[in-house]
Amino acid sequence: MGKKQVVEKSEEEVAKEQKRVEEKQIKRVSKSAKQKKLQKGRVYIKVSYNNTYISITDENGNVISWMSAGSLGFSGPKKATPFAASKVAEAIAEKFSHTHPLKVEVYVKGVGPGRNSAIKTLASHGFDIQAIEDITPIPHNGPRPKKLRRV
Repeated sequence: MGKKQVVEKSEEEVAKEQKRVEEKQIKRVSKSAKQKKLQKGRVYIKVSYNNTYISITDENGNVISWMSAGSLGFSGPKKATPFAASKVAEAIAEKFSHTHPLKVEVYVKGVGPGRNSAIKTLASHGFDIQAIEDITPIPHNGPRPKKLRRV
């Protein structure tokens, strides 16, 4: 191995590099500035017998953030409890504590046990709920059911 050469930069090169670094920082700040405070939004709550999912979207339906009981560390049958649903709503509200939408419409889907607790938790954390709508899919005499199993 030979001797290592130390490259000495001139003041002009140092100034150029510093300017380039500052421009990158400005780009990062401008990206975070794009995440401005929303005036209106939608909250979709999907509650099943196995898990609870909550996602926040803007008015056009573009997902901004989502969370589930499983992502918070609940496992097995504990994911489908009202307590887990309230903790998920709490975590979403915490995520949007400084930029959460002022007015939200809540859309609830599913028949799990955490429907009411999630809505109550969102309301208690400062979300101004304008409407609550149930979008659970209901079959209107869909396909023919399977034949009964004989034992």
